[in-house]
Amino acid sequence: MNFDRSILLCLFFFFLTACGHTDKSDNNVVANSVSVPDSAPRYKVALVLKTFTNPFFIDIEKGARKAEQELGIELIVKTAGQETAIEQQIQIVQELIDQKVNAIVIAPGDSRRLIPVLKEADKAGILIVNIDNQLDPTVLRNASMRMVPFISVDNEGASYSAVKSVVDHILIPTQAAIIEGMPGAENARMRTLGAVRAFNSNPRIHVVAKETAHWKIDEAHKVAKRIFAQYPQVKVVFCANDMMALGVIKYISDAGLKNVQIIGYDALDDAKTAVRAGTMKVTVDQQPAVQGYQGVVLAVRGLKGEKMPPVLHIDAHLVSVDTLK
Repeated sequence: MNFDRSILLCLFFFFLTACGHTDKSDNNVVANSVSVPDSAPRYKVALVLKTFTNPFFIDIEKGARKAEQELGIELIVKTAGQETAIEQQIQIVQELIDQKVNAIVIAPGDSRRLIPVLKEADKAGILIVNIDNQLDPTVLRNASMRMVPFISVDNEGASYSAVKSVVDHILIPTQAAIIEGMPGAENARMRTLGAVRAFNSNPRIHVVAKETAHWKIDEAHKVAKRIFAQYPQVKVVFCANDMMALGVIKYISDAGLKNVQIIGYDALDDAKTAVRAGTMKVTVDQQPAVQGYQGVVLAVRGLKGEKMPPVLHIDAHLVSVDTLK
């Protein structure tokens, strides 16, 4: 290696050290930036998503593609037709086992039902990395699988912060509703827990309805119609994703309702537009591209025999009219 090349390599590793700071503990890592491993063999890494009907998952793929280019791996992207198509995700994983991929990075539609087929993948020597929605840790342990690292935001903490930013300003008795995500999905459960905790922090708030819309925009429209028919005085609605929030906003517009504050989750472009327009109060940016990028990076690290953290938390950011200025 000549002198000039040595200098360039030194500068490169100095840059990685300066920019790749993370706050680490034995069981948890908070990721404020991304860190790229050394060049790797051409591994086959599969990215299994819930759907492409939600732009959130398109952004996850964008991050994963960036990692593919930087690491020189082959990325195989598979997705079910919709977020509720759990059996289709199971079939996709089975096909990837048959294809003998090296690793599977998965955003599971259900926190338990995917585990049996993922155990088959594990037994076949395929490394598993879990993103977005956490696989049930107890079921994983009972399945005697290798440690499955999990990458996402603190869903409970993020939803708490989003709802708290709204309810702290409510000074009169107010009815609220919660529209939940997919039953069986851990991220849906945690977002609901955070919202309930935030609503309970203000004694003036009374949660009168809590119902799932299975992450879907059209179903949320129907759920909102039922809720407002029964509780016409609801003035705050937390939705566990932006797709459902947009469905509620559409219903509120159709019904001519006024002064209803909607809280979303995902910071989709349409949600940001709604925030700017004042039809959505706040949403949560959980950096899906970073989740996809780090999922592939962590898979390659594991394939190289490096130690992986059990949990890698990505920073979540509240998006309001003030942050969009």
